[in-house]
Formats: sequence, C-alpha cells, structure tokens
Amino acid sequence: MNVDKKNSFFSWINSKIKKKNQEEIKENVLLEKRENTDNTENITNKKIDFLFRLKKSLNKTKQFFGDSINRIFSSKKIDDALFEELEEIMLLSDIGVNTTDQIINKLIHDATYKELKNAEKIYCLLKENMYSILKKVEKPLEISNHVPFVILVVGINGTGKTTTVSKLAKKYKLEGKSVMLAAADTFRAAGIEQLKILGKINNIPVISQSSGSDPASVAFDALKSAISKKIDVLIIDTAGRLHNKLHLLEELKKIVRVIKKLNLSAPHEIMLVIDACNGQNTIKQTEMFHKAIQLTGLVITKLDGTAKGGVIFSLANQFSIPIRYVGIGEKMTDLVVFNSNNFIKSIFVK
Repeated sequence: MNVDKKNSFFSWINSKIKKKNQEEIKENVLLEKRENTDNTENITNKKIDFLFRLKKSLNKTKQFFGDSINRIFSSKKIDDALFEELEEIMLLSDIGVNTTDQIINKLIHDATYKELKNAEKIYCLLKENMYSILKKVEKPLEISNHVPFVILVVGINGTGKTTTVSKLAKKYKLEGKSVMLAAADTFRAAGIEQLKILGKINNIPVISQSSGSDPASVAFDALKSAISKKIDVLIIDTAGRLHNKLHLLEELKKIVRVIKKLNLSAPHEIMLVIDACNGQNTIKQTEMFHKAIQLTGLVITKLDGTAKGGVIFSLANQFSIPIRYVGIGEKMTDLVVFNSNNFIKSIFVK
C-alpha cells in the first residue's frame, strides 16, 4: 500500500471512529435528558414500584432458573435424581461449581437432619440457604464524614463504568450532596466528552485533561480541587482494562498511590463494575482486581440482559465483597441499592 492510500485509509478509519463516538455521546445525552423529565415522579411511588421493576429486570433469570427449580420441586418425590437435576440447573445458571456444591451439600445435610420429606419445605430451605449467601454481602455504601469521600470506579471494557459513574453522581446530588467527577479514562476521548456533557446537564463539575494524559495526574488534580472546594463526593472514572494485563493494573495502583499523597485514607471506596452477562468470567476479573487494589465494593450491571444472574451468588460466596448496587436498566434511576431479600423474591417463582 503506497503512502497516499495508507493515509487515506487511516483517515477513513478515524472518521468512522469519530462518528461512532459522537453517536454514543448523543445517545447518552438524549437518555439523560429524557431521564431528567422524569424527576417529577413521586419518590414514594418509586419505592412502591421498585420490587416490580427489579422482578421485571430479572425476568430472564427467573424464567430460566426460577421456573426450572419450581418444576423439579413440583414433583413430590425426594431422591438423588432431584438433587442431580437441581445441581445441573444451578450450574447452567452460572452459580459456579464450588458455590453449587456448597448449596447442594448443605441442602442435603439440612433436609436429612430435619427429616424433611416434603418437597415444598425443601424448596423453602433452598431459598433460605441462597438468601443467606447474599445477605452477607448486603452492605449499602455509606458516605462517611470524609470530605471529600473518594470513590474510584474500575473494571474491564464495556461493563458500563462511565454510565455507572453518571448514575452515582446524579443519585448523590439528588440526596443533597455536592459532587465532582474526574475523567481519568484518558484512553477514550469519547469517555471524557461523555462525562463532560453529562456533568454539564446535571451541573456537576468535571475535572479532565487531554486524551492520552496520565490518569493518575487527572485523579490528583481532581482530588486537590475537591479538597479546596469542600466537595462531599469525588467520583473517579477510569479506563476499561483487561484484568490479565498486569501493566494496566499497575496503572491503577499508581492512581491509588498518587491519591494517598493528598489524603492517606483515600480512596474510601474502590468499586468494581461487573457486567452480569459475562458470567463466570467475572470471577477471574474480581480475583485479579481485588488482588491488585483491594476492592471494597461491587456494582453488578446489565442484570436485565442475561438469563444467568446466578453469578451473583458465586461472587458473594467466593469473595465476600459488599455488593453496593445492581443495574436493572438504562435509566438513571435503574442503578439501585442491592437488597438480598428483594433479589431472592425476584428470581424464585414462589
């Protein structure tokens, strides 16, 4: 390929990328504007219909997991075949081998100990056992007296980090807190622009530098500004990075080190955003990020887009990291505080 053709080709590629980025930004801005028009909704009504919306978002998981579980327990016969079929359903729901074995073994032990012969009672026992796994990680994030309270948001590409940051920012502002955003995803120009536009719409300041800048420098500048302005919450958006790329995890470690130069206790929350559609891959992601920077909270997104929401049990059981929020849709109000009881109600038929 000659030089002119090569330059022409790269110009064409860049124009396509730029157009795609502009479309993504426009789509997010329109979504945010539509969401702003919904703010007249009564808060009490939101609380009332929350469980309904959660059940609707988890409908795919309920249809696959809940309906299947209900079917096998509708037969009154309690035998090895029932437990084998239960094990298969749980594995196919992405609950994972170790967690599935633990649940099944405990169920068999408890059923034997209590001399249960009734399928309905064992069904209730299964719900109780699965609820107890999630209850251990039901710890809503509390914005403490640290001013600013610093939240570092991390994760792999495509999990919805920037969207989650926007939703968190809006949530905290509606609660009456002052919020600042740091656009430390310096790898994506579109990510920086998206955060700036959403910040402008919600009247939230965004600290940024040019694309390609050192993300640790952005985080440092943002924290310095937040301290001087006595901002309540600083949320730092970072670039998506593969969990198996050690040099990229080292970059996150650098961000943490630089932040601590200004505030030794910060970041006060290191939040991993996980796409539920990735299934058991999320286990390795969590393991590698946790090993590198000691996660303090998880956000599980896109639960409305998968029939295998069972991975949340595997995450809870293996890591015991608090699940702060779950994403149940695209609206800004669709990032909700995780509640184990409501989750169980949403995936079981009865």
